[in-house]
Amino acid sequence: MTYCVGMTLDKGLVMMSDTRTNSGVDNISVFRKMFHWCIPGERIIAIMTAGNLATTQAVVSQLEERTKAPNERRPSLLEAPTMFQVATLAGNLLQDVIQTRQSLSGPGGGPRFTASMIVAGQIKGMEPRLFLIYPEGNFIEASFDTPFFQIGETKYGRPIILRGYDRAMSFEDAVKLMMVSFDSTLAANLSVGLPLDMLVIERDTFEPLQQRRVLANDPYFKMLSASWGTALRDAFYSLPNYSFDEEKRSEAAE
Repeated sequence: MTYCVGMTLDKGLVMMSDTRTNSGVDNISVFRKMFHWCIPGERIIAIMTAGNLATTQAVVSQLEERTKAPNERRPSLLEAPTMFQVATLAGNLLQDVIQTRQSLSGPGGGPRFTASMIVAGQIKGMEPRLFLIYPEGNFIEASFDTPFFQIGETKYGRPIILRGYDRAMSFEDAVKLMMVSFDSTLAANLSVGLPLDMLVIERDTFEPLQQRRVLANDPYFKMLSASWGTALRDAFYSLPNYSFDEEKRSEAAE
């Protein structure tokens, strides 16, 4: 399984993904799910993937090939005039790959090849943009009402982001919020695992502000995980106590 989050802020974009893939409890591997391309001073584009590994690798490999020789391999992410067209290009390619694999596998084989993607980035002269691309190739864009997207195993980490997100927050706080979200997901689901990949894109810079891999022995992540667990327990025990006596419950409520 997978867990990936892309978030829009006033300051730019923050992305984080896990790296675990598994085909059963005894077949677990580490594969990168976050990729980015940039032309310094002109554009930066990032993609995160979830779903069938062969499908997502086929899509990313074709996108990568088109960036190496844009004059010969078109359309290219590095030539698309807008982020909307970048998302369209990636969505069409994802749809084509899935349909091709479904047709080759025969009736009933299609669902194994499904995948989804988060596409983010900025092109000079335009706003940073974030898109969620579905297996059918269509997509939606992040907005003020929906400022972040998740793909993969989303349910465990979503409540934390919903409660903690603020569009005006700093990059540092956004990274901390994402790490807490991932820590909760890691604790609840064995199909999501370390290392984590992180990418921070500052508005109008067109290069990564920070790109790093968070390993299992990362001191900050270990400290954050322990502190979050302690804070949750302390918050729980600070809540009013439940009573089996109805009168005492009413007094506590008042």
